[in-house]
Amino acid sequence: MTKLTILDHTVRISKGELVSYKVAGHEFIHQKGSPGWGNSDTEMFPVIGPTAGAGFAVQVPKGNAIQDQHGLLRELEYEKLDETSHHAVYLKNYVAGTPVKNSKFPEMSTARWLLWPYDFEFRKSYELSEKGLEIKFTVSGPKDMPFMLGYHPAFKLYSDYPLVVTDRGSITLTDVLKAGSRALQVAECASLILKDLKAIKVATEGFGNFMLWTEVPNMICIEPITFYPYSVPQDKLHEGFQYLAGEPVHFKVNLAPMD
Repeated sequence: MTKLTILDHTVRISKGELVSYKVAGHEFIHQKGSPGWGNSDTEMFPVIGPTAGAGFAVQVPKGNAIQDQHGLLRELEYEKLDETSHHAVYLKNYVAGTPVKNSKFPEMSTARWLLWPYDFEFRKSYELSEKGLEIKFTVSGPKDMPFMLGYHPAFKLYSDYPLVVTDRGSITLTDVLKAGSRALQVAECASLILKDLKAIKVATEGFGNFMLWTEVPNMICIEPITFYPYSVPQDKLHEGFQYLAGEPVHFKVNLAPMD
């Protein structure tokens, strides 16, 4: 377990996963074991969204990639590269064509093995300051590798009527619950505020969109995404790809608690 501290801010990270962010004793992150979801954060890469309807095959320039929902990155383990009192860096590496065991098989999926026909390196770093927590993602791979990226943190809810506030209006918890498993799209949006017992601003760089998901009243997932996957049929998921230009690409998420 990695612990980052500065002033009254405390972050705990377990194997690369953000499992706690407390400010003056207030916990912002959904806790494992609580109803709603078995994780507190994860990444969606190199695809976002369901793939079962397309036989778990996603079209890429090198043929078909075998991916389960939200991609294979979550099946890989992070290696910790660096740690200080306020900073930590983690890395996942993948070698093209390497079969990866699908943890959803056989109970929740018929795809036993997942694979991707490109090498890639995925770096996740945390930087804690008195202003908040910055989470940075760096994707490296060969030129023209397709990818989507989504960050999937879950926030703990305390009040009966929390709001997600954007520059175009407010979204209620009821709105998110009604969207169900598809998640509620928040298009062309770089930042929003979760207003609950305590408020926190989620500001991003590089993503451009959000989707909101929960099936319980005690947590909400606020997910920055490069592409909303439910805007196309599952066999057209490739329409949402971005492509590497030969240089690493960077994405940021800033979590800023508010008074």
